[in-house]
Amino acid sequence: MPAPHRGRALGAVSWSDALRLALESATRRFGRTVLTVLAVTLASSLLVALATIVVTANSRVINQVSKGGPITAIRVAAARAEPGQLETDDFRLGEPVLLDEAALARVEALPGVDAVAPVLDLDVLAVPPEVPGGPERIFDRMVGVDLRHAERLPVTLLAGRLPAAGLSNETAVTLGYLDRLGIDAGEPEQVLGQRVAMAHAQVTRTVDGELDYRGRWVAAEVVGVVAQEAAPGIFLVPIEQTRADREWALRGVGDGERQALPGSPNSGLIVVADSLGEVRQVREAIDGFGYSTSAPEQLIANVQRYLRVVDIVLGSIGLIALVIAALGITNAMLAQVRERRREIGVLKAIGARDRDVMRVFLLEAVFVGAVGGVAGTALGIATAALVGAVVNGYLSQQGLEGVRLAVPISIVFAGIVGAAVLALAAGAVPARRAARLPAREAVGGA
Repeated sequence: MPAPHRGRALGAVSWSDALRLALESATRRFGRTVLTVLAVTLASSLLVALATIVVTANSRVINQVSKGGPITAIRVAAARAEPGQLETDDFRLGEPVLLDEAALARVEALPGVDAVAPVLDLDVLAVPPEVPGGPERIFDRMVGVDLRHAERLPVTLLAGRLPAAGLSNETAVTLGYLDRLGIDAGEPEQVLGQRVAMAHAQVTRTVDGELDYRGRWVAAEVVGVVAQEAAPGIFLVPIEQTRADREWALRGVGDGERQALPGSPNSGLIVVADSLGEVRQVREAIDGFGYSTSAPEQLIANVQRYLRVVDIVLGSIGLIALVIAALGITNAMLAQVRERRREIGVLKAIGARDRDVMRVFLLEAVFVGAVGGVAGTALGIATAALVGAVVNGYLSQQGLEGVRLAVPISIVFAGIVGAAVLALAAGAVPARRAARLPAREAVGGA
């Protein structure tokens, strides 16, 4: 009596044979395979691109703005000492607490402070170019800031560019200036290149003892349109200009109204904290010096909440794409089961087991998913890089630092492996149907 067969069953399909059959089937039906791979590619590319953008937004953008910069800027203004506050040599009840160089150094030395930028805003009389229906004169405020470090200031460029630091013949204007001239805020480029004459008043006394007002006139070109929160005012200029105007004005006698802070070289400070977590501590310390402070410390928390909503929306879009791709794979595999009934019957007739037939179909599905995953991951990263380039171009125009794309290896791994697993799951039902197809029925129904 012959010894019992202890190897694999007669006609059983090995893993290598199953892989060969799967590859042959995929290449034989090349058009359908390409379409199925394309569906997986588009789905995985969309998911990878969205995941990359979300990770970059969360790990780079939020971290970047929360580690110093306009979002952590604290606006400091002088205040008068109130009863109940501790008096010091430079902090007397009822007297203004001046923002001089000593105050700047004291604030700069506080723990958690990254940088301090002085602000000096003054009254200004401006004579804009003649515009139909526009005013002949504008009385407002001129805000002087240190434009050498504009990226740390709460200043957003809307059109044009910022004035060059140290120059007195350039200015930027806010949307309030456009409103004064009756110009549509959606077309800020219209004011670029305009020449505006601006002056700050000097008060002198005449021989008769009366007050006389004179202006130090400067002709400035409008080089940019901005949104700024450094101080109230529709003109933004280098701080050197407002300091020169202040020194000139102080040579007069003053009228008790024109100079709100007579002895202070700065009307405010922009204090940039090291991180968002330091803002409250720094504000409390500055308040203790007798200054008034304000900061958008709740803004970043709101931004993070909205980002969570965006994450959910983008994730939902990605999942919908995956479901569509899975349905496409399932439909393609079911069509193959119907077309390959004879092949399945032949395999069953020569001894292939149900699991062998299932293995062939599942390997074909994994192959399609893996190829689509590789192509989709590459396409998704390229798409995210393109979006990043567009965003960085915009940030560069605004005078802000660009954001480097974050592509964790986990996203690459998930893009490829996830697509293969998705295809495997999508091909499970067709593979199970093929495996359960009786040999006689398969051959006879072909």
